[in-house]
Amino acid sequence: MILGFLGTGHITTSVIEGIFKSKLKIKKIYISPRNKLLANKLNRRFNKVIISKNNQHLINDSNWIFLAITPKVGHKILKKLNFEKNKKIISFISTINLKNLKKYTNSNNISRVIPLPFIGMKKGPIVICSADKSIKKFFKYLGKVFEVKNEKLSKAFWSTSSFMAPYYNLLLNTSQWLSSKGIKKKEAEEYTKELFLALSEDTMHKNNISLTKLVLNSQTPGGTNAFVLQKLKKKKFYEVQKKVLNIIFKKF
Repeated sequence: MILGFLGTGHITTSVIEGIFKSKLKIKKIYISPRNKLLANKLNRRFNKVIISKNNQHLINDSNWIFLAITPKVGHKILKKLNFEKNKKIISFISTINLKNLKKYTNSNNISRVIPLPFIGMKKGPIVICSADKSIKKFFKYLGKVFEVKNEKLSKAFWSTSSFMAPYYNLLLNTSQWLSSKGIKKKEAEEYTKELFLALSEDTMHKNNISLTKLVLNSQTPGGTNAFVLQKLKKKKFYEVQKKVLNIIFKKF
């Protein structure tokens, strides 16, 4: 199998890292030369990674073509490139739908996939839409696959992926509060990371328990967890979260 990545950014880097940590059998991986710094790093790290002369050469030389570019770049360059109909196209582009992708590439063999940075560790969810069995099998080596038949449903998953920075900011805010109480910065950050790591692992360990029950089970009457939860609800913290998700959803 020969893969080609149109766009050499952080997501491409993460996917390639995951591939070489997995049991996938890859003959070659072609990457575009646009981001010279990341392209050269990948080329040095992995002997099967080759920097293509240009984007058209990459497409011609690859069996599977991954579109890992921004929507703005996608609208600009895809219609200028020639795609053979037998090539598989996997798009990571958030706001270009299947209809437009087919128009730009003149192909009916297109899938949309939502990879997150954790794919480099072979962890995390991977949402796929309009994918054949070979593509589903491929991504199962790299994380937990969630398949959606309706493209509109994938918009909801794209929206929740926008909560990575807010999540990290929640950790940052917690550790900064600890520091304000006299705890050293490094210790405060390590404690906060361990706390939220344990919470995440506990959630997966209790995978058969619903999130609703986990919320209830983590509270005791008159306890601090119940107090904080009620205060946040009163401040409409969770309502704001849903409102923001709806705003993001409309953008997709």
